Amino acid sequence: MKTHSPDPAHLRLASYNIQKCVGLDLRRQPRRILQVLDGLGAEIVVLQEADKRLPPRPAALPHFVLNEAGWHIADLGGAGSLGWHGNAIIWRGKRIGLTAMGQMTLPGLEPRGAVRVEFETPLGQLRVVGLHLGLIGQYRRRQVQHLAELTSGLHEMRTVWAGDFNEWSRLPVLDQCAPKMRFLPPRPSFPSPRPVGPLDRIALSRGLVAARHGVYDERPAHIASDHLPIWVDLVAE
Repeated sequence: MKTHSPDPAHLRLASYNIQKCVGLDLRRQPRRILQVLDGLGAEIVVLQEADKRLPPRPAALPHFVLNEAGWHIADLGGAGSLGWHGNAIIWRGKRIGLTAMGQMTLPGLEPRGAVRVEFETPLGQLRVVGLHLGLIGQYRRRQVQHLAELTSGLHEMRTVWAGDFNEWSRLPVLDQCAPKMRFLPPRPSFPSPRPVGPLDRIALSRGLVAARHGVYDERPAHIASDHLPIWVDLVAE
């Protein structure tokens, strides 16, 4: 499905696991990821696997490549990384202004974390949480519960969770762990050539409505990563 430029009254946000910019052809092509981002038409993008795996975890999608394309980067990692635990948040355009950011450690056997960035937007103040949850079900549920507890302790603000939840089930397994968040109906985004698993998801707090949401499958998204990006057009409730 091809996305169109969103209504000016909407704010388009996307989430994309870029697999360290290594495509299904085993070629690392950061600029191919940029092609996909351009096609998405999003103003805010949450990325997963944005850094290379081994310390010091340098950015897989180089800062200068993003900057040349007009993207701003939340400085969450330092030391040349694009994000933290591979999670990064980027934005572009004059309608978005950064106001705060932070890191959120998640429980589990695997080292996992989430990132939090707050913006001033046409919809008002907006908190965006980017995450990549674990592979083991019981820890995914604990991680979602932990995120719900952490965000409930912050000052109230319209909030979006977006990322790779690593959850194959279409049942409301994770939804029940965060009753204050409304998960958008899951749609298959993995593997990118013939998606069957709804691993990538978006959840909204009170005060936000999804005017439209979907999975972006235009070329070269089918080969740029093993995940397809997902997107939502947000409207203030």
